[in-house]
Amino acid sequence: MWSTVAGRLFPVIVGGLISACSLAPGQMPPVLESAAELPDEFAGSKIAGSYEPVAWWKSFADPVLDQVIKTVLSANFDLAEAVARVDQARARARIAKAPMFPLIQPSAGVNDFDAPTNAGIGAQLDELGLGSGEDSASGIVLPDRLGLTTYSVGAEFAYELDFWGRNRNDARAAGAERLASESDYLSARMGVLAETVRTYLEIVNLRHQRRLAGNIVEIRQERESLAVSRYERGLTDISGLHKARQDLRKARAELPQIEALLADAEGRLWVLLGGYRTDLADMLPDSLTPSTALKPVPAGIPAHLLAQRPDVIAAKQRMEAARYTVGARRADMLPRLSLHGSIGLQSTDSGEWFDPDQWFRNLTLNLLGPAFQGSRLRGNVALAKARLNEAAAAFGRSVVTAVNEVKAALAGLAASRQRHSLLASLAEEAEAETGLQEQRYVSGTGDYEAYLTATHTLLGARSVLAAAERDLGYARLALHRALGGAWTARDVEALLRPLPPHRPHSRPPTE
Repeated sequence: MWSTVAGRLFPVIVGGLISACSLAPGQMPPVLESAAELPDEFAGSKIAGSYEPVAWWKSFADPVLDQVIKTVLSANFDLAEAVARVDQARARARIAKAPMFPLIQPSAGVNDFDAPTNAGIGAQLDELGLGSGEDSASGIVLPDRLGLTTYSVGAEFAYELDFWGRNRNDARAAGAERLASESDYLSARMGVLAETVRTYLEIVNLRHQRRLAGNIVEIRQERESLAVSRYERGLTDISGLHKARQDLRKARAELPQIEALLADAEGRLWVLLGGYRTDLADMLPDSLTPSTALKPVPAGIPAHLLAQRPDVIAAKQRMEAARYTVGARRADMLPRLSLHGSIGLQSTDSGEWFDPDQWFRNLTLNLLGPAFQGSRLRGNVALAKARLNEAAAAFGRSVVTAVNEVKAALAGLAASRQRHSLLASLAEEAEAETGLQEQRYVSGTGDYEAYLTATHTLLGARSVLAAAERDLGYARLALHRALGGAWTARDVEALLRPLPPHRPHSRPPTE
């Protein structure tokens, strides 16, 4: 029977599919390999080589910073959110793949029918002379009630033949979104680590500035004492004393401001560490000395490294997802061929469930073609194309942004190195001058006030130099961030398989 029906329907199905070929998308939108032109290399220092920092923060050569980073990676809430978003994208990708496979649903049931003979089908039999009375025309006497129990076990299945790639393209789009989400995680990780390093460098500088500000207050107190002594001896007027006292108050006023900035920086570090940390004092001892002797940047940074920045990868994968979505929406405009059916065993006796002679089947083949839908399908295609154009523009913007960020970071690093070198020379000269004035004062040929002035100048030079060291660290950090930190395929695989667990407020594992 089925072969007869299938033989009759086969020409109709084939004819429908052939006619639909005129509507089939001959080709999906092309992949945009690059939405913006990339330079071959960037000007940097004179040292050539490949720039591949995995644990890039170790270039600061500070074990305390390394420990802070380890804690942040295990307890930061932003990273925990990013990991959850990746898990969601992976789950959506698995769900999107499901329509590509047959749907099989096992079933088992018991159908118990029990009704009075004078109602329903019994009443109809009675009208035909097959009633329950003794005067039945057929001589067949029915019982007062009709009952029948049927047992069945089987499986239902459904499958859509994906001729035009609608399900495949939807699955590929979800897979591209998953890859984009994983790249978003890497971007979030880079952002959190960069903010951690920046905050750490800020705390280092503020602690140094606090010490220097305390030393300057001591110098101002000495100068005020000299001014008082000179005023009492009539060697100066009241204006000199007032100026010394004003300078002292100004120096003291710097300390509360530094303390407030330090408290704010430590609070931001607490947030990065996953909450208020009672062990922060032990984690950040008074002596914090990140290295400023950073390795020079290679002379040429290959352009393909920029295309591996996490944000660039995410933008490209979203463009790919939009491209696959266009193909899926085009396939919606074409006929669908699907199979539905069930197969199993059925019997009125439960002991015959597994009797091969009690098998049954039900198979349905459907060919559905899109009809008038108020241009909804064409609107979906137009919407998908517009989103593809949007994603392509976003990818182009990410590439252009990456190029200019690296150029700006290289220029900023070079400028910061030059400024730091000049200020270091100035601090050396101030230190030499202070040593000379100290020798002159000890030998009796110099003035104590001249020695205090030279010391004050030295402290000011050291303060400016400390800020320059912080800015140099910021500049190197900006370059790391512009290049994406860890970007090689090996590094990305190590970061994503599996994603690190995040347990806020948990202590990092020991080495």
